[in-house]
Amino acid sequence: MESNRRFLEPETLAKLAGLELRARSIVEGYVSGVHKSPFHGFSIEFAEHREYSPGDDLRFVDWKVFGKTDKFYLKQYEEETNLVCHLVLDTSESMRYKSADAALSKLEYAQCVAASLAYLILQQQDSVGLVTFDSEIRALVRASSNPSHMQQLVHVMEHAEAQRKTRTGPIFHDLAERLKRRGLVVVLSDMFDDVPSMLAGLKHLRHRRHEVVVFHVLDPAELDFPFRQTTLFRGLEQLPDVLTDPRALRQAYLEEFGKFTQAVNRGCRAQHIDYVQLRTDQSLEIALSSYLASRMNRVK
Repeated sequence: MESNRRFLEPETLAKLAGLELRARSIVEGYVSGVHKSPFHGFSIEFAEHREYSPGDDLRFVDWKVFGKTDKFYLKQYEEETNLVCHLVLDTSESMRYKSADAALSKLEYAQCVAASLAYLILQQQDSVGLVTFDSEIRALVRASSNPSHMQQLVHVMEHAEAQRKTRTGPIFHDLAERLKRRGLVVVLSDMFDDVPSMLAGLKHLRHRRHEVVVFHVLDPAELDFPFRQTTLFRGLEQLPDVLTDPRALRQAYLEEFGKFTQAVNRGCRAQHIDYVQLRTDQSLEIALSSYLASRMNRVK
């Protein structure tokens, strides 16, 4: 097991040539052996009510109906043929950032997570598609369950250019209208945008009855602000460069950044959206295995 877990370390992933090889190493090295089908049981549609009988599972009691009728009714569901997952990858310029303590940029780390999830979903014979975006949708790969589909997903991710600003809110609204079939939408982004607009777009996806997961990908330097000497901070997404003494603003920065991440977290949870913060210096075991394990426990 220890030899397999080395594939989860960002330093090791950075040395592997090719995103598909990284994804295969992650899934086959750890995730696949422990969490084979974390997404089964998601794709179900409500069918009808039936009266409660002694011995029925109380989890399926419709308490709203009980409140109106004073009678117990159970919700029955019909499982759809397969899961459809849409991976939504932020390729804006800020995702290029990589501090000295990180082996991978935020984009490279997010690509590893996205490719690993795609590999896992295709292994369980479900469908996965891909959207890359910045200020616009740059690529939209339709979902497929064909194993060869992995090559197309990897090709699009590897050729993504992180050069532009981001506009998450309008993008999420656009996707809510484009993605017709209800599915699982997995967002991989640093979420550096106007928070109310972004949350409104996520709410639109939920209104369309998609299940949404947000992987909030951040560099350790963005979270810890370890800078001590006078530093030239390079502006990204059309922001200017700034030369400053970081010690003078460290406390204020940490407070503001903490407010930002808390606002995203609270906003997601208020919409019943899974929120997972990822540090690019942490093992993929934290990025994937812990979340997938908790997900499996919920859908059992």
